Amino acid sequence: MRKLLVMASQMLSEVEEAPALVAAMLAQDADAYDRLARDLDAQAPAFAVTIARGSSDHAASYGAWLLGLAAGLATASLPPSVVSRYSVRPRLERALVLALSQSGASPDLVACLDAATASGALTTAVVNQPGSALAACARHVLPQRAGEEKSVAATKSFILTCTVLARLIATWRRDAGLKSALAALPERLDQAIYTDWGPAVDLLREATSLYVLGRGPSHAIAGEAALKLKETCYLHAEAFSSAEVQHGPKAVIDRAFPVLALAVADPGGVDTIAFAGQVAAAGGAVVAASPAADRGTAIPGHHVRLPQPLHPWLDPIVAIAAFYPMAARLAIARGHDPDKPRGLKKVTATL
Repeated sequence: MRKLLVMASQMLSEVEEAPALVAAMLAQDADAYDRLARDLDAQAPAFAVTIARGSSDHAASYGAWLLGLAAGLATASLPPSVVSRYSVRPRLERALVLALSQSGASPDLVACLDAATASGALTTAVVNQPGSALAACARHVLPQRAGEEKSVAATKSFILTCTVLARLIATWRRDAGLKSALAALPERLDQAIYTDWGPAVDLLREATSLYVLGRGPSHAIAGEAALKLKETCYLHAEAFSSAEVQHGPKAVIDRAFPVLALAVADPGGVDTIAFAGQVAAAGGAVVAASPAADRGTAIPGHHVRLPQPLHPWLDPIVAIAAFYPMAARLAIARGHDPDKPRGLKKVTATL
């Protein structure tokens, strides 16, 4: 088996596990997806709500995009503190409510999902621990099947969570094209984790702040990438839509403030590459990750070639799988251990 680094890293090891785990997950739990799809057909939710924190919240944002694109559902993120700290009982009787968590153990998430179930919502827990407290208070459970994740910085559980959400959409909407693409996802993930980031690590080695850009479903991936840069590299990284960044935040971009543009082959990716090109033309430092075959005039700065497109809704998962090894390498290059982020632990239990 190829290895990502000579230096041992739990984070890298778990990234390498992801393709096989995705393949195994896709072969299990068909009845659980079918039951939820039948309930979705019968209840026809008017809107959707997500409940999550950290990496799981970025996966929830990805799921919100899929629900909007595939089913026209407006989706809102419900802050767990509304229930756990402010004792509000939300009115969610016509909602699909998705709670996402690796551990399923945080008391605020559990309290929030329990309240949603009590309100009559169609509640679903997407968890890596099917026997957890979060799973116990949901009407439906979709297991992530990520196995034990020892790295504090989540990687394989995020990839599996996003794949679960895509599989849910494919099942519910009876999307044959998405189902076929999901079957090919493990192979594409295996290609992605060996992506050559070349001089990108050198460009970012001395950075103190940067923007991570995406648009559409890839905006959620940009949020996850920015979180990993904070956790493992101690970089001040902010995620923006490549549209939203133009409404003020772009003013701080210069040679000392790099931009990492994640641009898959969809309309949002076209916009992200176009904005990155503007930044590069103005003298900014840019790393652009896209599946384009060559640099061309539209791909600025350092170009990282992602695997060829698979499906517009799955390519963001491929992009984050390509990014994770770079984040671990960058952490090591900056003198940090990606497996031991300071002040952090694997399970964070908020109230």
